Amino acid sequence: MKPFIVIAEDEPSVSELLRYNLEAEGYDTAIARDGDEAILLLDERVPDLMLLDWMLPKVSGIEICRRVRSKQDTANLPIIMLTARTEEADRIRGLETGADDYVTKPFSTSELMARVRAVLRRIRPALVEDKITIGSITIDRTTHKVIRDGKDIHLGPTEFRLLEYFAQHPGRVFSREQLLDGVWGSDVYVEARTVDVHIGRLRKALMSEGGTNPIRTVRSAGYSLRED
Repeated sequence: MKPFIVIAEDEPSVSELLRYNLEAEGYDTAIARDGDEAILLLDERVPDLMLLDWMLPKVSGIEICRRVRSKQDTANLPIIMLTARTEEADRIRGLETGADDYVTKPFSTSELMARVRAVLRRIRPALVEDKITIGSITIDRTTHKVIRDGKDIHLGPTEFRLLEYFAQHPGRVFSREQLLDGVWGSDVYVEARTVDVHIGRLRKALMSEGGTNPIRTVRSAGYSLRED
């Protein structure tokens, strides 16, 4: 059975982005648009993890966190709190209320997915699949190792994140801007042509032991990882 994650987030653009990326990683999801709906979802089915926005309408994320920790059947539910609050005092308050992790907006999608895996790995390790295999390429997220056709491929940190991001969406074409947002994060300024440099390094590394080019360039559109 796939791990089940509740997304309690009132901004549709954010909740749909989270749903898309979580389901691409193999999770089942449900979205709650306000605090009351989040509580109903928890009563219907206890999830394996909850992404909880602090500033939910009707019932705040902080209050939901308190209620979750006070009930026996949800006391150990992993919670990652999402919020635009960046002050240290707010972060401490969120963690002391019972959140397992705390992510401020705007956030990098790839970083948040890594945090989801880290929390599940720590609390419920049997739920987390730490390897992705696409064709002849295997990515081990725990050890940050990449193997192609049985041979180790040595990648830098950015190239590893690029490959991991591609592997979560095999066959999909990403523009440079989408890759910048997904891999580097929307709050980091990097020139679009920097993507080309790292794509070149990734290709060179993946082909260092021979084999076909696994990364496709789509003219005027971007790049994708071949599904085969």
